[in-house]
Amino acid sequence: MKKIGFILVVVFVIGLITGCGSKGGEKVYVYNWGEYIDPDVIDLFEEQTGIKVVYEEFEQNEDMYPKVESGAVKYDVVCPSDYMIQKMIEADLLAEINFDNVPNIKNIDPAYLKSAEEFDPGNKYSVPYCWGTVGILYNKTMVEEPIDSWGVLFDEKYSGNILMIDSVRDAFGIALTYLGYDLNTTNENEVEEAKALLKGQYPLVQAYVVDQVRDKMIGGEAALGVIYSGEAIYTHRENSDLEYVVPKEGSNVWIDGWVIPKNSKNKENAEAFINFMCDPEIAYKNFEYITYSTPNAAARNMIEDEDIKNNTAAFPDEEILNRCKTFRYLGEEVESMYIDKWNEVKSE
Repeated sequence: MKKIGFILVVVFVIGLITGCGSKGGEKVYVYNWGEYIDPDVIDLFEEQTGIKVVYEEFEQNEDMYPKVESGAVKYDVVCPSDYMIQKMIEADLLAEINFDNVPNIKNIDPAYLKSAEEFDPGNKYSVPYCWGTVGILYNKTMVEEPIDSWGVLFDEKYSGNILMIDSVRDAFGIALTYLGYDLNTTNENEVEEAKALLKGQYPLVQAYVVDQVRDKMIGGEAALGVIYSGEAIYTHRENSDLEYVVPKEGSNVWIDGWVIPKNSKNKENAEAFINFMCDPEIAYKNFEYITYSTPNAAARNMIEDEDIKNNTAAFPDEEILNRCKTFRYLGEEVESMYIDKWNEVKSE
């Protein structure tokens, strides 16, 4: 899920319908984070249902929202994060899911459905897809350990070696948490103080990135990067010098979920797609590919690799989760304030 001066939106259609007969040329339009699904899963869905998947990617919730709101493209399935799902519900942009068409919801751990009620009361509009934390990925050969605080991201010692996340809420969440404030604060003075901290960091930052942090860190191009936990698992596989930490001050724990926009033209196809993604074997296959933590209990039980099963990046323990908070939608006025201040940070 992630979340660059300009955003490149990649639009592509994956696969052609093969094998089983087509449902009259039916389609499902899916809008998801970049590199956030195993392409083979889409092929399997097409083969088993005869429904063609038209697939488009986004990098930030804030890029996705106006496209859905405008209705210029009528997506059938979208994968926003928690606070953005809340915003879309309040803006009456989502359709209630008919769970008669999503029987595989039974495989989602009730704990995540309960957590999702914080932004989707009654679990009417969303189905949890992936979850995780935000933390620091660091190269052990390029830093002085231990790395256990967000403060390292503001240390002049690492000037030019810091990859900062290009995401309004994540960046401010980091700064606010480091300063001891609530990452959901609506207090403008606190947000202004966080802005000043981020503005002071600006000269130290090598690049503001989202998906690109993974390859840059694997290639040794930077010492430190803000990253989502799922990416951290993959990067460690590729470069054993890389370690992930959720700083001691706390962080964000997030849930991304499948939703159906109200203007969907293929709602039953959308529900078929969501149901397919909740199949244990499909969820497990997808987890192995994208390495983001799955809320699918049946799929998690299929994990045999003890290193993954016990990996605190993939499945953080209670001590880590107790210092993490979920983002909430703060209202249009406060959201605009955050965006304006973020633009000020990067305006130099």
